[in-house]
Amino acid sequence: MRKLFVVLMLLVACTAQAHQMKSAITRVLFNDRTGNVEIMHRFYVHDAEHALSELVGEQVHLSEDRVAQEQFGRYVMAHFSMGLAKGEPLTLTAVGQEVDGKFIWVYQELPQPQNVTELWFAFDALQDRWPDQVNQINVEGLGPVRSLVFDRNDKWQALKF
Repeated sequence: MRKLFVVLMLLVACTAQAHQMKSAITRVLFNDRTGNVEIMHRFYVHDAEHALSELVGEQVHLSEDRVAQEQFGRYVMAHFSMGLAKGEPLTLTAVGQEVDGKFIWVYQELPQPQNVTELWFAFDALQDRWPDQVNQINVEGLGPVRSLVFDRNDKWQALKF
């Protein structure tokens, strides 16, 4: 009985700690079918609401508030850059954002650049709020999936193809 109690307590503790790590994932897809680069940022709604509430000075609920979703989308887009050379971002077009369960997705796109041999990225969203925020970028469609991870000390990072 005591062992069962300990196991149950560990499970409760693990569940309570399940979302302590602050992280976001971005998928950058070179889509030959559409001729576009499709960028999909995924954040936990809880983190996004907390950060946006601090930024705007009032409590927001992303699942209920389209204006707040748009504000968070603009925030993410201001903190993500992609370029063919370091410090020279490409112009990305905002597509929109949506809440899907416990995540908020922010979408961007641009026409596929030709003859890509190298891509540079900067991605510091939410790192101004939480120093331990980690942002991962996965690039697909230019061979095997390639990834970069950004912490608060990273500015621009490159992938060579």
